[in-house]
This record gives sequence, C-alpha cells and structure tokens, in this order.
Amino acid sequence: MTGAPVSRHVTVEPDGTIEVRVGKVEIGQGIVTALSQIAADTLGVPPERIRMLPASTRYGPNEGFTAGSLSIATSGPALRAACAQARALFVAEAARRWEVDPGKITVRDGRLSYGDLTTSYGELAGSVDLGVPVDPDATAGAPAEPTGQIGRSLPRLDLPAKVAGRPAYLHDLRLPGQLFGRVLRPPSPGARLLRYGASRLDPQVTVVRDGSFLGVVAADEAGAARALALLRDTAEWDERDTLPDENDLHAYLRSGPHQTIETPTVGEPPATGRRLRARYGRPFIAHASMAPSCAAARWDDDGTISVWTHSQGIHPLRTAIADSLGLEESRVHVDHVDGAGCYGHNAADDAAFDAVLLARAVPGRPVLVQWTRQDELTWAPFGSAMSADVSATLDEATGRVTSWEYELWSQGHAGRPGFAGAPGLLAGAYLEDPLDLPAAADPPLERGGGSLRNAVPIYAFPHRRVTGHRLLETPIRSSALRSLGAFMNVFAIESFMDELAGAAGADPLEFRLAHLTDDRARAVLERAAEAAGWGTPPPFEDGGRGIGFAQYKNAGAYCAVVADVEAGRRIRARRLTIAVDVGRVVNPDGVRNQIEGGAVQATSWTLKERVRFDRRRITSGDWESYPILRFSETPHVTVDIVEHPGTPSVGAGEAAQGPTAAALANAVADALDGVRVRDLPLTPEAVIDAING
Repeated sequence: MTGAPVSRHVTVEPDGTIEVRVGKVEIGQGIVTALSQIAADTLGVPPERIRMLPASTRYGPNEGFTAGSLSIATSGPALRAACAQARALFVAEAARRWEVDPGKITVRDGRLSYGDLTTSYGELAGSVDLGVPVDPDATAGAPAEPTGQIGRSLPRLDLPAKVAGRPAYLHDLRLPGQLFGRVLRPPSPGARLLRYGASRLDPQVTVVRDGSFLGVVAADEAGAARALALLRDTAEWDERDTLPDENDLHAYLRSGPHQTIETPTVGEPPATGRRLRARYGRPFIAHASMAPSCAAARWDDDGTISVWTHSQGIHPLRTAIADSLGLEESRVHVDHVDGAGCYGHNAADDAAFDAVLLARAVPGRPVLVQWTRQDELTWAPFGSAMSADVSATLDEATGRVTSWEYELWSQGHAGRPGFAGAPGLLAGAYLEDPLDLPAAADPPLERGGGSLRNAVPIYAFPHRRVTGHRLLETPIRSSALRSLGAFMNVFAIESFMDELAGAAGADPLEFRLAHLTDDRARAVLERAAEAAGWGTPPPFEDGGRGIGFAQYKNAGAYCAVVADVEAGRRIRARRLTIAVDVGRVVNPDGVRNQIEGGAVQATSWTLKERVRFDRRRITSGDWESYPILRFSETPHVTVDIVEHPGTPSVGAGEAAQGPTAAALANAVADALDGVRVRDLPLTPEAVIDAING
C-alpha cells in the first residue's frame, strides 16, 4: 500500500465524522465492525464517530480479495498505518497553530489538547491535507494511548438494517431507470445453443444473444422471469457427456494430467515399525448461500461501465471485466454492496459479468440480474472433490509415530477472476468468441497453498513426506470454498491420528499431545478437552466423542474441537466444544461468531452435503437434492478464546472447518466401536457401507 494517499483510507468531515474505506468487504463475517474498532483506537475517537464506507474501485484502496482469513492480519495493519498518519497530520496542524511540541499534544475522544488549548478533528479538517502517501511505518511513532476500543465486543455495524428488513442488500437495489435481467443457463456445462424462439415474447423485452450466452432484459422482475421461461421452452441445445463418474471420484482425481508439488521432505524413513495406511475423500461441495447471487451494471454515456456487486474482490473483478471486453481498466468502476453470505469464490463475479453483458444492450439504463436457486447450486464454482492416501509407521516399543507420508489428489482451489491467467468469468466461456475458462490453480505454499493447505501436519514426526497433485483438465468448475483444501486435509490427518492412537492403545488426546512441541497448540487442545469433559462419556445413548485440531495454514489461528455425536438411527451432532487462539483479539464476539458459524457449516458439509451429477449434468439443483443442515439439527456450540494479547491478530473465519469435520468423524467412530467412515459425508448409508465393507 506504499504510495497510496491517506485520503484513500480516511477523510474527515467538518462535523467530526471520520469516513473510513478499506479494501476488504463485508460478507457476513463482521470484518467492517472490527476494522472500525482499529480505526477508532488509532485515531483516538469514539466508535460512533467512525463511518465505514463501502469498498469502491473509484475511491478506496486496492487490497485484493477478502479471503484466506487475512482481513484483520493484512487490512488491519494497513488501516492502522493510514489512521496513525492521519492522526499525526492533525496533531502537527494543532501544534503549528499553538506553536508547541507535537509530542506534548494528547488525543482523546476526538479532542486534541495541550493544557487549556483544545480543538478537534472536525475543526481542523479544512486545514489538513490527507492526500499524502501512506507511510507503512507511521504506527512506529504513534503515541501509545490505549482507548479501550480493541478487545471489546462492539455490536455489528451491518446487522441493524438486515434484522429490521430495511433495504440492505444488493438484491434490493433500485437505481434510476433500472431494468431487470435474467440469463438462461445451458442445461449442462458442455452444451451449446443451437436455436431459440422469441415470437411469444413481449415486444418490450430485449433478448441478448452472443453465441451460447442468452438473456433477457425487461421492465420488471416478473416480466424478466416470464420471458426467461418462454426462452427455456423454445431453446434447443447440443449436449454431450463431459462429466466424470460421481461414484468413483478417487479414480477421476487420480486420472491426470497433474501438476505435482512436493513439500520439503523431513528426515529418513525408519527401517522397522508397524505400518498403517488409509484412504480418505470428500465430494464436490457447493457454496449453498441462502440467497442466490445478484449484480447490477450500467453502460454510461461517457463510455464507462458502473458495476454493483457483492464480489469478494472488486479490483480483480474490475480487471477481469475490462480484459474480457478489451477495455481500459479506467472505464470500469466497481462498487461493493452487501449480498448473501459468502464463503469463498461463489457466483457473485459471474452475475456481475452477466449484468454487464445485458446492460450493453440498453445503454444508459442500469440492469439488475438475479440468479435462480438452480443457477446457484449448479453453476457457481464448487469446492473441489479431494482424495488422499496417508500412511505412517508406529514404533511398537514407544507407540510414537516415526514416519508420515501423505499424498493428495485434487482439482485447484483458486479460479477467482484473473487468478489462473484469464478473466475466469462464466459467461465468457459461452460467447461466440469464447474466453478461456481454465482449470482452477492453487495459491503458492508460501501464501497458504490451495490443495495442500494444512496438508503438512503440525505434529513433530521424525520422517515426513507430503505430496500434492492438481488436475489440469477439469470438466467440473472448482474454486475457493471456505478453508480451501484445509477442510479435507485436516479431516484426513486428524482421522488418521485417531486411527494411529487406537493402534498404539493410546488416548487420542494424549497421543496428540505427545507429538506436539508447540506450546500454544498444546494449550488450545487442553482447553477444549477440559471444557468438554474429555475422558467421560457423552450424556446420552448411542453417543460418541471425538477431537480434531489444527493451526489454520500452519501459521494462523489454533483451533481444537471436541464433538459429541449421537449415532443411532441417524447421525446427529449434539455438542461442539471449541477452543481457539487468534492472537490479539479485536472483537471477542466477532471471533466467537466466526468460529461458531464455521463449525456449524462444517457440520453440514461433514454430515450432509454432496454435489450430485450424472455424466452430463449437475443434478443437485434444489434443497431436496442438495440438503444442508437444518436449524433443528444444529449442535450446541461453545467457544473458549485462549487469549494471547501480545501476539499479532490472525483471522478466525476458516479455522474451525477442518477440526470440526475431524472431531465429528472421530466421534462417529467412537460411537460405532471403531467402525470408520473415510469418505465424506458421514451419512447413514456411508456408515452401513463401512460396516459391511
């Protein structure tokens, strides 16, 4: 962010209101509230003086994607530096006026004081130029005057409008002259449009066709929906089988071609010991947001394009739209508006490009495009299916692991706009002059990895070898879904740790602690176990208890989960007891919300969710064919925060995914006297197969 002006982050109004812009966006995780606390703390003002403005490519800083549980870790320091410099500039102006040493001026509750002399940010606003570049080291010289804003559970800024039902979402956006659009998706990924009939359409409806991209623009939502239904009835498509065998994903993922990545090997394999092996897998998983994606766009008279979106990366989306249309980036403006909860790369970017393509047909008029539930469940990028082989050697004398080998197969986990070297927008692949829609790539390991995220165990093993294989040709579109590969990798690692503990005749908790040298990791495990009553049986029939643990990305939050499950006629998660260490806590309630939400979502993934398809089409296009956890099935969740205030803050949003899956799987195995399901989801049918297998 060096070189960006302070004014891209902070502006001060004459009434003392401080407007703050960040490059990260609110997607239901409460990040805007936490960042407002950082701004208030650094500037020395009450939180109510801070007004957080939506992210914008026109006015705000470019901070890439809101992803990877990095907002507090990356945007927090950037915002603190900008606010510290803004504060210093206002202090300098007050010192100039009063002819005093700036170091003797105090700032409290928005007032700058020296003895009996006082002023405020608002009173000085017209005299302070914030158009100077941000100094990343500005916080080094900032006075240490704690304001008490950090570590408080302030109420979420985004919730009042949402709870009250006020127009808070992009879906409610109404712009002057607005029209409404819908896009007719092909019946299958490999389909191409042959012909369609438009004779029965209202003459006021605009039909937009470009190759196999087909959409309508109408005066209202009902008219757009009617027109889309008529087009669907008349459209003829050329279809063919392009999808793999849903029931043999292990073979599909291993079929290649692949990119192979070897992590650094540690030590030499032992000559003796007891060798154990297992194979684990997960299916494709959908985002399954409660509301489908939405976007609006307008081609303005001056040749610019304005876009309103709930994308996680408005600046990369801007670049992708410009590249797709052969335009200068400066002609595209993107503003963030709250949308449905998002867990990675969903269809928000695709909906935005749909809106741009439809709006091109009606210059000067904004077009709002709403996806359908079926669109969302069948066309948004999925979290990739994964397959892993893990083997380990136990020293039979000590019961300790002496060798660990892990080999993973997966599609890529990063197909966001521009990430794989192409715009990566869905509609582009169906245009008359189609744009490349490459297989998803993976972030490099130094940025947390994708397929290999958390594939390297945190445990101290004398010998360790971890290898990943990413498919380079993928007929099913995949991209980032909450925690990327960490969900599957932690599930596999922690499940196998329980299997090894069983083979060694050891308690699963003690077995883990015996292989850990990280004191913070040990503390989190012990805190969760103590809170859950580890060593006692669950207080209900057909019960089982299991534990799962990881440090997200091996560098972020530590999270341990103890799960209590009921495994009778069905499998039900009854209780999740969680301990988490996120370093310095900005907003405790926000941390708990993120961990609770992640754990509940991971419970749904683990027990229920699976994308279904035949050799031609995705078939799980509604809540019946793609079931998610119901409110009545939600476990009781408690979160204990293990605080480390002197350490850097790290994100909480994705820390619970893998540990929850592993804890549930281990609890089910405990309840079933060692019968283990190694392929997710843990359905009753999967349990029966494991018993019979």
